Amino acid sequence: MKQIRMLPALLLAACVATTAQAELPRTPSPADASVAIVSPQDGDVVASPVKVVFAIHGMTLAPAGDARPDSGHHHLLIDTPVPTDLDKPLPADGQHLHFGKAQPETEVTLAPGQHTLQLILGDANHIPHEAPVISKQITITVR
Repeated sequence: MKQIRMLPALLLAACVATTAQAELPRTPSPADASVAIVSPQDGDVVASPVKVVFAIHGMTLAPAGDARPDSGHHHLLIDTPVPTDLDKPLPADGQHLHFGKAQPETEVTLAPGQHTLQLILGDANHIPHEAPVISKQITITVR
């Protein structure tokens, strides 16, 4: 019985936390900021697992939770477009990989076939910057 009475309070707390997170302001990015996928390159034919090397220019790579100005961390988009709502934290799933420890590279296991890869920088709260820092999308083929 005690657990049932707590349910409304828990639901209210979850709603408040979600609303507060959704209302976080976007962090500004410098005008010259950019990210890129250094390797593989667009059009490459590769074996899986695929080593993906990231680059960042005009900003500092910093772990999630670190709100230093002009910093962020990578998010790798696999076979998916850039989200349309950039005012919210980026999703975390098999198509949206977070590198919240400020990793500059990764290895991803991909099925044979064609795949797209793209980077988007997230701030301390995984929210894209204002203006968003997004790489060119590349296409690779896994043999």
